[in-house]
Amino acid sequence: MKAPHSSDPAAADPADGIYLPARFIPTPRSISREAQAFLSHSSPFDADLAPGSKDDKAAWRAHAEKINEGIIALTERNAERYPAEVVTHSLSASLLYEVRPRNLSPRREQCAILYLHGGGFFVGGGRAAVNSAMKLAGLSQTRVFSLDYRMLPDFPFPAPLEDSVEAYRFLLKGHRPQSIALFGPSAGGNLAPAAILKARDQSLPLPAACAVHSPVSDLTESGDSYSTNDTLDIVLKHRMPSLLERYANGHDLSDPLLSPIFADFSKGFPPTVLTSGTRDLLLSSTVLLHRSLRRAGILAELHVFEAMTHAPFFDAPEEHEVDREHVEFLLRHMKGA
Repeated sequence: MKAPHSSDPAAADPADGIYLPARFIPTPRSISREAQAFLSHSSPFDADLAPGSKDDKAAWRAHAEKINEGIIALTERNAERYPAEVVTHSLSASLLYEVRPRNLSPRREQCAILYLHGGGFFVGGGRAAVNSAMKLAGLSQTRVFSLDYRMLPDFPFPAPLEDSVEAYRFLLKGHRPQSIALFGPSAGGNLAPAAILKARDQSLPLPAACAVHSPVSDLTESGDSYSTNDTLDIVLKHRMPSLLERYANGHDLSDPLLSPIFADFSKGFPPTVLTSGTRDLLLSSTVLLHRSLRRAGILAELHVFEAMTHAPFFDAPEEHEVDREHVEFLLRHMKGA
């Protein structure tokens, strides 16, 4: 059946597709009880992720502050479960939080993970960035450096990317590249590969490994799951073209530093692990990045979890599995780990 006309700019041809009638999608019994409970509720965030007005900066900041409160509340448990010492380093235009876990392994004293937080390029910094890094540091028993990069509405591309590359340069001063890994979820999953690509093109040595979860790796939002998982993903419900265009700041959305799925990875890239879920709005974005890496001959693992949304099921067994895949992969490839 022909689909009705659509003004969706991501659709190749609005007349070329399949029309699906409204239908009920049950919560699957193939996942843990905790994950089922997660899917049975509305979004864990109190507000829509997309800002209401992209031009009203005061309203934008108020919106971001409200979402940050929710993120901090969700991640505050990490400070209790994974205690760590936090030291703040000042870079030229951003802050870099060094999170040293109490259970730091002596074998990993020389290792470092650069953590680039998610949050749509406008939330997730500050205390939230520290909390998220605490879990990664505790689970890996490794020092994690969490970057509080510049964000929207004041700092679109390329500011966050420049901060990320500067943070990587900072780590290179005290660590061998073979002992450094990058990790990024969501927007951080855009910045992590983009930073490696930019560092590579600046003739910097490649890190040992990279990990991304549900990466925003295609700002053109062209993938299949942007339609098939619309609304089904209770965390990231819909496309956000206005937000991504604001981040792109007039640059071509298919620029590899904005959309890494279009990058030439054959010039060199570290082993990478990618995770997503079958209900993730960015499942296609993750899959396309994986295929781009594989076509270039890069070692890349893709793990897709049953019924998982953009954000892992908080505190469910599946979330712990996702964490384990990231940590074990990074440690496996970092020298000295």
